[in-house]
Amino acid sequence: MKTKSTSSPIRVLVLGATGQVARQLHLSCPADITLRCVTRGDVDLSDLDSLAVKVEDLIQAFKPDFIVNAAAYTEVDKAESDVATAHAVNGIAPGIIAQVAAQSNVPMIHYSTDYVFDGNKPEPYVEKDSTGPLSVYGSSKLAGEKAILSCLAQAIILRTSWVFSAYGSNFLKTMLRLACERSELKVVDDQVGSPTSAPLIAGVTFQIIRKMSKAVESDPRWGIYHLTASSCTSWHGYASYLIERARALGFPVKVKAENILPVPSSQFPSVAKRPRNSRLSTEKLQSVFEIVLPDWRKGVDEVLETLKCES
Repeated sequence: MKTKSTSSPIRVLVLGATGQVARQLHLSCPADITLRCVTRGDVDLSDLDSLAVKVEDLIQAFKPDFIVNAAAYTEVDKAESDVATAHAVNGIAPGIIAQVAAQSNVPMIHYSTDYVFDGNKPEPYVEKDSTGPLSVYGSSKLAGEKAILSCLAQAIILRTSWVFSAYGSNFLKTMLRLACERSELKVVDDQVGSPTSAPLIAGVTFQIIRKMSKAVESDPRWGIYHLTASSCTSWHGYASYLIERARALGFPVKVKAENILPVPSSQFPSVAKRPRNSRLSTEKLQSVFEIVLPDWRKGVDEVLETLKCES
């Protein structure tokens, strides 16, 4: 892999420009990195026949030092009946992108999910644990991981969980809206994980890009990592904290703390099964890249501040 002058910005091609993480990459891009963000209109991952050519054309035109694939099929329940599209976008397309990247000697960062695990382990999952997705979405994301690693040595796969931001659709924004509309909320308390903000994911992505910008193909740091905020909570604990903070920030919250009721997931049956334990150990990421990951509450505070400023 070619080396770079320290004065030359690192060029990064980002696929999936309208997603939560890609939008944050654009918003928080540092001066030493140049982004080219492309939307589904530019590169549609479900159009497998044209995907390789379109990615090749982008590489030739932009000459990126990294490709970041932030595009994905994320409608977990819909995927159960839209299997072909989910597997095309999440399972097959990442492999095609990786093949083109390998031919052009361009490293790749790809985002995956806690849903590759079945959630039955009592402790946080480490990268080497056996996978066992419960849903079509989880299976499709696992297929994407395998497709990338089968053809591209210079790849970083970041598994994350419970992603939220000030943009797009996510649990934080849904709970905030409902808290301002209702006097009582019921929230699942038997699923645990680490709410992880898109700003945190974007920041860590940039740190990894810097550290790996001159890495050779045989560098042992390429591979799979878990990236989440520190500590964990249930969906109920998450909702309770964010609503309390929203009230303190002056949002027109109607629901009282005692009326945010913990309930089992059986009260909210879903089409797709979710892992009950979504905790991911981040020790490998923190050790290898010397990254400190903040508590999940910090991300919630920051996103609520952003929403308050934009309201």
